[in-house]
Amino acid sequence: QVQFVESGGGSVQPGGSLRLSCAASGSIFGIYTMGWYRQAPGKQRDLVAAIARYGSTNYADSVKGRITISRDNAKNTVYLQMNSLKPEDTAVYYCNAVPPRADYWGQGTQVTVSS
Repeated sequence: QVQFVESGGGSVQPGGSLRLSCAASGSIFGIYTMGWYRQAPGKQRDLVAAIARYGSTNYADSVKGRITISRDNAKNTVYLQMNSLKPEDTAVYYCNAVPPRADYWGQGTQVTVSS
């Protein structure tokens, strides 16, 4: 069973950048599509970015052009580079398969964008 550990969150000002990492305890090569999700207070958890095994990507309209997802299958790690951050990006960020598996959810990493 794979477990994910998210890291790299923090507090930044609007316009700032963060790079999130998702380290898996096992191989992610067998997970065809990996994704980053986020959940803001009082809101549902939404998919913001997805990447297939060989690199094709998709993004939510709200983050398109500002966020880049990547994966390193050899290192069993998925990344999320976030630039031009906005207050509405404030949320807990999680990685999981797409569609998500209940037993794959980790603790997430908090991203707070505020002046």
